[in-house]
Amino acid sequence: MKNSFFKGHGLGNDYLAVDPADLSFKLTPGNIRKVCDRNWGIGSDGILALGKSNKADFGLRIYNPDGSEAEKSGNGLRIFARYLHATRQVRKKNFTVDTKGGLVSIELHVDAHGDASSATVEMGRATFAPKALPCTLKSKELLQKPIKAAGQNLLFTGVSVGNPHCVIFRDKGEKWTREELLELGPELENHKLFPRRINVQLAVPIGPKSIYILIWERGAGETQASGSSSCAAASAAVRLGLVKGPVTVKAPGGTLNIDVDANYDLTMKGPVEEVARGTFSPSFLRTLR
Repeated sequence: MKNSFFKGHGLGNDYLAVDPADLSFKLTPGNIRKVCDRNWGIGSDGILALGKSNKADFGLRIYNPDGSEAEKSGNGLRIFARYLHATRQVRKKNFTVDTKGGLVSIELHVDAHGDASSATVEMGRATFAPKALPCTLKSKELLQKPIKAAGQNLLFTGVSVGNPHCVIFRDKGEKWTREELLELGPELENHKLFPRRINVQLAVPIGPKSIYILIWERGAGETQASGSSSCAAASAAVRLGLVKGPVTVKAPGGTLNIDVDANYDLTMKGPVEEVARGTFSPSFLRTLR
C-alpha cells in the first residue's frame, strides 16, 4: 500500500517501520522529525526503513526522532522482525539483517495467535575500546573512567555494541531517579569526550544476575526501554564483576534477558507488540518536503 506504515513497540520503546520504496517523500531529517513528532505527527522514538543488502536477507536503516541515524537498536530490530513477519515479507523464523552497526541474526517466536510476539537477536560483540565509540580518552579499555557532568564527579564505563554507550553504576541498594536522568542525560550525551554523541544508562545491580537501568538515548532522549542499552549495561556489569550472566535487565518499560558469553558476544530476547498499521493522509503528506 502506498505511503503505509507499521507501528510497534518493545517495552514502550516505539518505532514506525516503512518501506522507502512505497513512500512519496524522502526520509530527510526534517521529514523524519515531523513524522516522529508526538503532537504534530504520528509519534515515535524513531523510524525503521527497510532496505536491501548483499550480506543479509534484509537491510535496515534506523533513524532517531531528531533526524539523525542510529547504528543499531535492539528494540527496533525486534519491531522490524515483527513488521516483516506481519506483512509477510519473511516466511522463515530465522533470518539476518544488515545494520550500520553490523550484521545481526534474528529468531522469531510465533505465539498461538500466529503473531511474532517475541524475538531473539544476536546483537554482536561488546567492546570497551575507546576507538569503537569513539571516545577521546587514551586507554586500552574504558572501565570506570572519571567524567564530570552536572557538577558531579562520576565514573563511567564506555562500551560499543555496534553503537556507543556510557554506563554509570551506583552501588547495590542505591537508586537513580528520573530527575537525575533528565539532568545528566543531555550533558553526557553531548560530552566533549564523545565526538559523535553517546547513549547513556544509569545503572544499579539489584541481584547476582540482574540490574536496573534508566535510559537516555542519543537523538531521542528519555526512553522506557532500549535493547542496545540493555546489552551495553549488561556487558559492562559482567566486565566489572558486578553480576554474572545471563543478565536480567529491568527498565521502566519492562525486562529483557541478555546472555553475555565469555567473549562478550551478546544475545537479547524480549517481547514485541504491534500497535497499528495505516497510511499517511494526503494533507499530512503535503507538509513533507
